[in-house]
Amino acid sequence: MLTSSASSHPHRPASPRASRPRLRPVLAMAGSDDPRAAPARSVAVVGAGVSGLAAAYRLRKSGVNVTVFEAADRAGGKIRTNSEGGFLWDEGANTMTEGELEASKLIDDLGLHDRQQYPNSQHKRYIVKDGAPALIPSDPISLMKSSVLSTKSKLALFLEPFLYKKSNTSNSGKVSDEHLSESVRSFFERHFGREVVDYLIDPFVAGTSAGDPESLSIRHAFPALWNLERKYGSIIIGAILSKLTAKGGPVKTGSDSSGKRRNRRASFSFHVGMQSLINALHNEVGDGNVKLGTEVLSLACTFDGLPATGGWSISVDSKDGGSKDLAKNQTFDAVIMTAPLSNVQRMKFRKGGAPFVLDFLPKVDYLPLSLMVTAFKKEDVKKPLEGFGVLIPYKEQQKYGLKTFGTLFSSMMFPDRAPDDQYLYTTFVGGSHNRDLAGAPMSILKQLVTSDLKKLLGVEGQPTFVKHIYWRNAFPLYDCDYNSVLEAIEKMEKNLPGFFYAGNNKDGLAVGNVIASGSRAADLAISYLESHTKYNNSH
Repeated sequence: MLTSSASSHPHRPASPRASRPRLRPVLAMAGSDDPRAAPARSVAVVGAGVSGLAAAYRLRKSGVNVTVFEAADRAGGKIRTNSEGGFLWDEGANTMTEGELEASKLIDDLGLHDRQQYPNSQHKRYIVKDGAPALIPSDPISLMKSSVLSTKSKLALFLEPFLYKKSNTSNSGKVSDEHLSESVRSFFERHFGREVVDYLIDPFVAGTSAGDPESLSIRHAFPALWNLERKYGSIIIGAILSKLTAKGGPVKTGSDSSGKRRNRRASFSFHVGMQSLINALHNEVGDGNVKLGTEVLSLACTFDGLPATGGWSISVDSKDGGSKDLAKNQTFDAVIMTAPLSNVQRMKFRKGGAPFVLDFLPKVDYLPLSLMVTAFKKEDVKKPLEGFGVLIPYKEQQKYGLKTFGTLFSSMMFPDRAPDDQYLYTTFVGGSHNRDLAGAPMSILKQLVTSDLKKLLGVEGQPTFVKHIYWRNAFPLYDCDYNSVLEAIEKMEKNLPGFFYAGNNKDGLAVGNVIASGSRAADLAISYLESHTKYNNSH
């Protein structure tokens, strides 16, 4: 989306299953000629998005046989890059960060550092204020000089450490209990006031999740900040102390091949787009192990209380009717599910011969989103802005009749993505504030986008290039009842031995979050398989 964020993921209580196991060499003997070796273990991964591919990659590296089932005819999920006529654009995630250690390690392992591409002027980001783009302050001094916030709001920001440190630290546990279902808006208004929410928080959450502050749960959308309040009272004090603690702990930055230190929080893409990550993962997992156009219809857990090989049977339907190497029913020792819960609810589950009904899975609210990729001759853009992009607060949309909520300056970020004489833009429509507009016809969206870009950047005439991408279920909404979703996922994992869930329904929306989610699910599956290998070797 517009802004990379590694902080947006649902909060869930720590549990023994959630702890990350050490990878042991037990599985290295599987399938070997050693007479003591256990049979080769196999895991089915459902879904070939980035979380599924990351899980499959980690399993393959540990010597586990992997089969990835993907209903679509391509891997990557919502990460997709396209090109035409000298233009190159991403149709889902546009950037990511290395904020999650699993994401950083994966890029190291795949050898993708030389292909990373960092945006020009990525710290120049704009919001609309009084109908025109204004530079977002990036430090306290620029904040003081900025006209984005009133003097009253600036004062509230600077007083927050003093007002909250003394009043809330001593009873932070009580505070957190009182606000378990608090919205993002309520949380930030308590700390900084309404204007900060309207002009900083609202556009930020739209840009990272297509959501809105009223609907989003602070505990699930920003668990790190929610926990900072529990521990310190003041968010600002907590953020400063956490940063200082991190500096004194394990090194969070790494070095590339030239020895230069990398900033884990910096946004980046890859040369030829985010698809580079998917292609590298797909290649490492092995094309023969990724079954595209193959829908999982049912999953049966035959586990009877004792560890056994082939405890899962999976029934699939392949679009390739002539495929002879794909059995309709296959057995596996474990399953990693990365499909959206809305898809999981359509699958049939059985356990021990009896139906395992998923009626306890709540309905997840998914947000719709349209991406409009447009290009204009440089001479027709009278007010071009250098930087990452511009976000439009909902309050400004209402006041000035703007219909989009943000635009990435795609060719300003990455100049090689458009011909030299043109600017390329990626504009976002829909989300929580404008659900119906997301599904509007391309002709209508083209008019709306062109009108907004005229007001904000001074574009004249019609775009020379237009592409429309519609995501009906772009993001799950981490609303104030989302804990019921996480509890349902935990119930599935607890009641179905060898079943592990990963993806943005569980661990966050950013690319780094879902990579980490898939990697951790793979670690849990490996630990599960190793415990069964040890059991079988001892009996």
